[in-house]
Amino acid sequence: MATSKVIYTGNLRTQNEHLKSGSIYITDAPLDNQGKGEAFSPTDTVATGLANCMLTTMGIKAQDLGVDLTGATANVTKIMASNPRRISKIEIQMALPIEVSEKHQVILENTAKTCPVEYSLHPDIERVVTFTWG
Repeated sequence: MATSKVIYTGNLRTQNEHLKSGSIYITDAPLDNQGKGEAFSPTDTVATGLANCMLTTMGIKAQDLGVDLTGATANVTKIMASNPRRISKIEIQMALPIEVSEKHQVILENTAKTCPVEYSLHPDIERVVTFTWG
């Protein structure tokens, strides 16, 4: 069974539907690549997907530890390179507004850094992830 359906709607835009839930989002080509930049670009979704995956897997592990990560945020910066055009670096600044033991911090940070998207990205993409606790 397919996961999603992507429709090219013209003008460098796609509409993306998650088939199980019916949830929809759009992408636009970025301003620096002939687009309108009115929505996430496809490469924005990849960089943001890494932060989504990190927070989700941390949330799963946090539940096991009896920790509530509600309110945690991630600021994502994507840096592009050319020849070929690609993501060269993803910077993620995690802010976790809770107090947890140093042991739990290490466990949760390791969980983030070993999420499925992390393992799915090309090894040439540099990743810089910082965690701020409390």
